[in-house]
Amino acid sequence: MSDVARIVEDVRRRGDAALLEWARRLDGVEPTRAQAAGEVPKEAILALADRVERWHAAQRPVDVELEIEPGVRLERRWVPLRSVGIYVPRGLVSTLVMCAVPARVAGVERIVVCTPPSGAETVAAAATLLDIEEVWALGGPQAIAALAYGTESIAAVDKIVGPGSAYVNEAKLLVSRDVAIDLPAGPSEVLVVAGADADEHVAELELAAQAEHGQDSVCRLVRADGDLGPVLAEIEQTAPEHLVLLGEGPESLADRVRNAGAVFVGSWSPVAAGDYATGGNHVLPTGGWARAVGGLGLETFLKPVTVQRLTQEGLERLLPTIEALAAVEGMPAHAEAARR
Repeated sequence: MSDVARIVEDVRRRGDAALLEWARRLDGVEPTRAQAAGEVPKEAILALADRVERWHAAQRPVDVELEIEPGVRLERRWVPLRSVGIYVPRGLVSTLVMCAVPARVAGVERIVVCTPPSGAETVAAAATLLDIEEVWALGGPQAIAALAYGTESIAAVDKIVGPGSAYVNEAKLLVSRDVAIDLPAGPSEVLVVAGADADEHVAELELAAQAEHGQDSVCRLVRADGDLGPVLAEIEQTAPEHLVLLGEGPESLADRVRNAGAVFVGSWSPVAAGDYATGGNHVLPTGGWARAVGGLGLETFLKPVTVQRLTQEGLERLLPTIEALAAVEGMPAHAEAARR
C-alpha cells in the first residue's frame, strides 16, 4: 500500500482523529476553518469571476424531450449536483474562481474548499468575494479523503474537483471508486509548437511560465519547419494540457487538434491569459488524459436525468421488441414485467 493510500484509508476509517494526526504531520498545523486575511486583488478576482461566469453560463446543456413513438416519451434534463469539494493548491486564487464560479452558475447547493494552510488566508479572502463560506486550511491526500468520505467536522461531497500535486491526484484516483472526481489535473504541462517564422522569445516565455509551477512541470518545444503531419501526430499522441501554436504553419493546425486540454493560437494568446483572465477554464487534463476528456466546464457540475413515460398504447407497441430481446438474453422476468 502506498503512503497516499495509507493516508486515505486511515481518514476513511478514523475520521477526524486521523485527519488531525496527518495534518499535524504533513501540514504542521491542525485542520481549521480558514479565516480571510491579507490583501487580495479584488478588482482582478471579480473581473476574472465575471468572465468565467459569462463563459460557463453559455455552456448550459439543453434539456430534450422526444416522443419516440406514439405513447413513448423520453426526457433528458440536466440538474445540478448537491455538493462539490474544491481542492485549491497553495494560494492559487485563480483556481478557486475557475472551480467555484461554474459550480455556482450550475446551481450547486454546497461548495466546500480545501487548501493547504500556507496561503489559506488568501484563498479564504478570495472565497469571501465569491460568497463561498466553507474553506478549510487542509491540504494533501488527507483533504481529498475528508471530502470523499466525510469526518465528524467535514461532511462528504458528491464530487471532488480541482488540480493538485502528484499526491493529490493519486488520492483523487483512489477515492474515485467511491465518489466522482473531475479528472487528474497536474503537474502542469505545455507543448509549444514553433514554426520557422515563430517569435523565439514568445516560445521561451511560454516554457518559462509553465516551468514556474514546479520542477515536475513538463515543458516541451517542438519545431515545425516543414511537413505538419508528423507534428500533428505528435500533438495527438502527447495530448498536452496546454498546447501553444506559434507561426503560420502550426497555427493552421488549431482546428484539427483533437487531443489537448486547451489550445492557444498565435503570439498574442499566452497561456497566462487563459490562466488568469479570459474566462476559459484552466483546470485541464494532464498525463495524456486529454485523449479522452476535456477540462472543467459547466457540465462538470451538472448531471443528466432521463425520464421515461409510456402509455398503455405505447407499452403494447414495444412489447414484441421487449419479448424478443428478453428471450434471446434469457431474461423471462423482464418480458413478464412488460405484460400488464
